[in-house]
Amino acid sequence: MKRIAVGASLVLAVLTLASFIAGQAQKAFNQLPQGVPELQIQPPRLDAGARLNPLKVALLKWYAANRVPTGFPVGKEPEGVAFDGANIWTANFGDGTISKLRASDGASQGTFTVGGSPTGLIFDGASIWVTNSTGANLTKVRASDGTIIGNFTVGAGLFWGTFDGADIWVTTGTSSGSGYANKVRASDGKILGTFSVGPYPIAAAFDGANVWITDQGNATVTKLRASDGVVLGTFGVGLEPTGVVFDGANVWTANRGDGTVSKLRASDGTVLGTFPAGNLPYGIAFDGENIWVTAGLQLAELRASDGKTLRVFYAHTNFTGVAFDGANIWVAGYNDNKIGKL
Repeated sequence: MKRIAVGASLVLAVLTLASFIAGQAQKAFNQLPQGVPELQIQPPRLDAGARLNPLKVALLKWYAANRVPTGFPVGKEPEGVAFDGANIWTANFGDGTISKLRASDGASQGTFTVGGSPTGLIFDGASIWVTNSTGANLTKVRASDGTIIGNFTVGAGLFWGTFDGADIWVTTGTSSGSGYANKVRASDGKILGTFSVGPYPIAAAFDGANVWITDQGNATVTKLRASDGVVLGTFGVGLEPTGVVFDGANVWTANRGDGTVSKLRASDGTVLGTFPAGNLPYGIAFDGENIWVTAGLQLAELRASDGKTLRVFYAHTNFTGVAFDGANIWVAGYNDNKIGKL
């Protein structure tokens, strides 16, 4: 990300970030709260993402910059965000829909009714899987045109999940004390296994061989072998871990209960660090170089190598889901019914 010491110009950029409010072009989306100091960012350097990602070079993203988020309307109260290789999808909790936007320019490609209270989205290479957090069903939607292919009963308390290359993993359970990781065959929705992981599992991430499940009830993350669901370890992290992501070597959890993120070595679960991430960390994503965390009214960018906070964006909306499309970060604005691209 751009590493220059900033003064008035950065404050102006922060104050003029595009709003998530439809019909009011250029209205401030990202306003610096009173009393918050200016960000201090190091001198510019070639973005590591540009070195590693040809798409960034093709889009002239040679150096990191103070990018201005552009907001696009979606359904009511967007939660989960997913990228399908060409389009961005949001799960709209408030109106039982999912929205599809073209990643290149944010143009709407459709809004599709799935019912219930959709929260999570998982892409399997051809279809989008939608979790219904107030029901028990997992909905499979054809990504090309939004057609519902099937509804599959999994269990109550569905939240966020992941794809392991062959199967879908989703969490079920409530604060009552029984929580599970469910393995669902992507081809036909058949449940292949249900594995106990703690009282209140929330999200899942795949590391290439294993699935990691956050459990808010026990302040832990559990590592399961994807092939058979065998538990390989349960590791303590911060309070109420919610989102989870794999960065190629390490697993990160967003710890909603204590305002931190935890970094664990994926090979053995060793905690490599705990870092501040704002108020109520929620969603988390990796962009090939840095970690992005939504936390209430802010979006934080942390350096993956050492957890240092590089930038913080503030807004007048609760940020929820976050995803990376290979070139840009997308973040859902729950209160504004929009998704921002930066």
